[in-house]
Formats: sequence, C-alpha cells, structure tokens
Amino acid sequence: MSSFLQGPFPADPNPTAHYLPWIGESVPAGFPSPAADWVEDRVDLNQHLISHPEATFYFTVSGDSMVSHLSERTIPDGATLVVDRAIQAKHNDIVVAAIDGDFTVKRLFQRGKHLALVAENPDYPPIVLGDEQELSVWGVVIAWIVRPK
Repeated sequence: MSSFLQGPFPADPNPTAHYLPWIGESVPAGFPSPAADWVEDRVDLNQHLISHPEATFYFTVSGDSMVSHLSERTIPDGATLVVDRAIQAKHNDIVVAAIDGDFTVKRLFQRGKHLALVAENPDYPPIVLGDEQELSVWGVVIAWIVRPK
C-alpha cells in the first residue's frame, strides 16, 4: 500500500494554549530509575512545534511507504504530520508534495536538475517525474505524532 494523505487541516493561528506538565527528569531507555514526584514546568506544544501558524497544516498518513526498519525517520500509517509551507524545501527533507494534484509524503531528492521523491520503505521505487507530470512541493514535514495502538 502506498502512502496517501488526508488533509490538509489548518493549524489554528491563535490556538488556546493547552499546557501539559513538563517533568524535568530524563527517562532512561535502559534500566528504570525512581520517578520524580513533581512537575518542573508546563509546556504548550504549539510553542515548540509551530513557527509559522498561518502556514502550518496537519495531515494524516495512510499507508506504509514511509515505514522502514532501516531508518529512525519512520512515519507509520495513521501518524499526524505537522507541515510548514513557509519553509523552503531542500534535498533530503521529508515533504508533502502534490503530483498531478494528488498528495504524497516522501523524502525530497534534489541534485542539480535531478528531482525525485523517495519512500523510506525499500519496497517502493523512487518517483522520478516525467516531463508531462506536474510537481508541487506543498510543504516541509517538521514533525509527526504517532499515537500508540
């Protein structure tokens, strides 16, 4: 199954702050350590994820073309993408692109005049655009949110 996107859903340019507890302790990925009993601060994720509210949108990923067991940059089916249209896409960025009007999420390969969209999943070949195809790099993926199943 290829990846396609549902959206875009605009980010609220004036979101109501929803502050979540910020625990100042790091969480070991190895052996457990005693948990802190207090909250150090509160944080609004909008302040950390969104630099350009008017140009930021959300998409929902559907498919497995951005899933790889070889990369830490795996984007699974059902993930929510945070996409910023104000950022100029460059080589190796993960982007939302429209090919002939259809959205997809892929890694941008750009060397000189050579342009391709590359999936993380090795089962999907790169998309090399033909002369008759229209490509629009819609925005750069700045983060994604994965909900546990």
